[in-house]
Parts: sequence; C-alpha cells; structure tokens
Amino acid sequence: MNFTLSDEQILFQESVDNFVAKECDIDQRRTLAAGEDGFSRDHWASFAELGWLGLGLDEAHGGLGGSALDSAVLMEAFGRGLVPAPYLSSVVLGGGLVTAAGNDAQKSALLPALAAGELMLAFAYAEPRGRYDLAHVETRAQKKNGGYVLSGHKSVVFHGASAERIIVSARTSGAVGEADGISLFLLARETPGLSLRPYPTIDGLRAAEVSLTEASGELLGAEGQAQGIIECVIDSAIIAVCAEAVGIMQTLNAMTRAYVDSRKQFGVAIGKFQVLQHALVDMYMAHELSKSLTYRAAGAAATADAQGRARAASATKVQIGKAGKLIGEQAVQLHGGMGMTDELAVGHYFKRLAMIETLFGNTDHHRRRFARLSAAEEPRIHRQHRIGRRRQL
Repeated sequence: MNFTLSDEQILFQESVDNFVAKECDIDQRRTLAAGEDGFSRDHWASFAELGWLGLGLDEAHGGLGGSALDSAVLMEAFGRGLVPAPYLSSVVLGGGLVTAAGNDAQKSALLPALAAGELMLAFAYAEPRGRYDLAHVETRAQKKNGGYVLSGHKSVVFHGASAERIIVSARTSGAVGEADGISLFLLARETPGLSLRPYPTIDGLRAAEVSLTEASGELLGAEGQAQGIIECVIDSAIIAVCAEAVGIMQTLNAMTRAYVDSRKQFGVAIGKFQVLQHALVDMYMAHELSKSLTYRAAGAAATADAQGRARAASATKVQIGKAGKLIGEQAVQLHGGMGMTDELAVGHYFKRLAMIETLFGNTDHHRRRFARLSAAEEPRIHRQHRIGRRRQL
C-alpha cells in the first residue's frame, strides 16, 4: 500500500526528525537510562512548547485535534531516534482515557495541563494474573464516606513513579473476568494507601508496581462501564506503539545496510555476498509491510467501528511482532557479537522491539484475538451480502 502524507504532515515529520536527530542520540539515552526518571524533563518541556503533547487532544482543551495518523507520524519519528519519553503512557493512554471517559470538569482540569507539560498521567490496568486480559480485574473499589476506596495490586505501570496522577481500573461490581462492573478512578501519586515500587525495564525505560490499600479515588466516567473505553484506548496505544516499532525497524535496516557495506572480508564488503543481500531484502520487505499495516490501522481508527478498529490493531500487532523479531535478530546477527553490546546502538533498538512485542498483548495473543473478532464479524458480513443481493433482485 502507498500512503501519502499531506503537506502539513510531511512538514511535521521533518520537524520531529530534525529535533530527534539533534537532541536525542544514543549517548544521551545511555545517560538518561541511568537516571531516576529514565527520560529528559527538558525534552518533555520542549515537546509541550512544540505542541506535541497536545497533538491528539481536543482543541477545546488546549490540544491540536490531530488524528491517529498524526500521532503515528510522531511515534514513528520517536522510534527512529529511540526517544525515551513517557508519551505513550501519559498522552496516548492517560490523555485518551480522560478524553473518552472524563466529565467536562475533569477534562478542563487535566487536559490543558497535560498539553502544557505540567501534568503527567499513567494508566494502571495490568494485574499479576491478568495475562493480557483487560477484564481480569481483581482490584476492588468500594463506596465509603461519599467517595470510593481502592484495594488491590497493579503491575507494570509504565512511568508510574513520574506521573502526578494515576488512572486505575478497578471493579465496582461483578466477578473477575466479566466485562461489566469495571470502573476508572483518578488517584494522586501521594494518596494515602497508594504505594509505588519503581524499577527499570529491559529497554531502559521505567515501570512500577502499584499497591492500593483503601486508597481514595475519584471516579472517572460512568461507574461499571469502563471496559469498552479501556479497549478502545488500548487499541489506539497499540497503533501508536506499532508506529514506533516501524521507526525502529527503519533505523535497524539502515544501520545494518551501512555496516555490511563497510565491513570487509577477504578484501570484499560482506554486503556483496548474496546470502546477506537476501537477508537485507527480507528485512526491507518486513519493514514495508509493517508500515503499510500500521498506517492502514491508523486510518481505520477514524472511520471503522470499534470492532473494525480492534481487528486492524490486532492484525498490525501480529505483523509488528513477526517483523520485529526478524529484523532485530538479523540486525544483531549481521553485526556479529558486537550487536548485543551496549557500545553499539543496535542492541538498544532490539531491546525496545522485544519490549514492544509484549506490550498490550504479544503476537500469539493478538493472533487469537484477530481470529475471534473475525469469526464474530463473519455473520454480519453474510447478512449484509444477503441484504445487498435482495436489493439487487
């Protein structure tokens, strides 16, 4: 597929690429990975000044009203430069949840501050025994003194320790595994009863375990009706992180191409060997297919229904998982033993691809999800076909 960006999107892409090339090199990433936050607060402030933090937010709340395709352009550029920033956790997930579920007062209080870089959000949804099931929510919320108190344990909350507000999914009714009865709550990081245990992830970023013991939370959205919103926002995050992976693959392909063209064996560049040329072609084709599916999914986010968006997101995640494994492993192998050292950037890019493969469900999970959604879609397609045939007759 050939996706042509608009003139504005091309200019936006160039501006992001220029900033990333100038400000975000691998040496700085190593330094940031050793720090407390794992990202640059100065860069975050620059993102706000450039309008990137409000890219996908409504104009009425300080944003730019951009589309999923605009966000994909940004995330792809972040992937090319391997930018360590909580954009996915704070803006895509946190901002997406507030936009979809929040009331007017909550949107007015949170979204302008998020776009201005004055507020960071994190989403605590995964649980130790959840295994990618968004309806597996054991954390409970009970009414108390006119409000809600939450008790439970959330795992792998990305950039949870850096966020001023944490959005928590908790069950207000129903049994574990049921879609109904799940609600969203806003909690300040310093809320009594909320404790954080931060740690670095394999890709140099940060996550945290969140423990809740009768911690007071503010209801975000309608009680017990959050499951559909969570699924929709997670699908948006899947498309965004797939775009990041596309950028990573592009850079790995370029690095590997440059290395095999310069590395000589028996007086000849190893890039002249046919078997390596075949490997490079496979890497190139995997990247191109991944990019096509990602941009197709970004386009579907604005036009398709919830089930169509979910199918597009899962199909893309499956392709990204397969292509990321192929490109990452080939890049490391063609660089030889150096590919896994901290000295070369290749290993850092490969680690991020490995993390992306597990984010929001791994390849096997999304292959099963796509099959399930397709099976559910088939009767509707047949009904539409029959209706169309009757109208023709």
